[in-house]
Amino acid sequence: MTQRRSHQIGTGLFILLGFTALGYLATQTTSLANYRQGPTYALKARFTNIGQLKLRAPVKVAGVRIGSVTDIQLEPDRLEALVTLAVDRRFNQLPDDSAASVFTSGLLGDQYVALKPGGSPDMFKDGDEIILTQSSVQLEELIGKYLVGSGDSPARKPEEAKPADPAPATPDPATH
Repeated sequence: MTQRRSHQIGTGLFILLGFTALGYLATQTTSLANYRQGPTYALKARFTNIGQLKLRAPVKVAGVRIGSVTDIQLEPDRLEALVTLAVDRRFNQLPDDSAASVFTSGLLGDQYVALKPGGSPDMFKDGDEIILTQSSVQLEELIGKYLVGSGDSPARKPEEAKPADPAPATPDPATH
């Protein structure tokens, strides 16, 4: 009887450890990890397509998290997504010609906003808008382009794929 009870206790501990591991992984993959809200300043960016970008998604520079997405709205007049970013005040030296892009972590991971600093001597201030943006690239679009083709079909002969030159090329005297 005691051996059966020890099996039950061992099984219960194993299940409890499994649920603890699942809880830890859930917090690590849902952008709840390393989420701290200190003093921030807001930046706005407009995108034509944000893909699956969510609230609290990371904002990164050079792969380092410097903030998070705090608001996503659809602007009815422009039909674009207006994304509000909360950037940690420690990173207040972002040039005002920086670019924002929506990227995916890994092949099927969460999406985040990546900022690429520009070279302007002027810096962003609270409430400024990032003008240079690049929308999310959808995996479905890439697969569709690959399957349908983008104009050059591999079944065509090489001479059909190249446009005909009207005049023969003249040799460049600098190469001789």
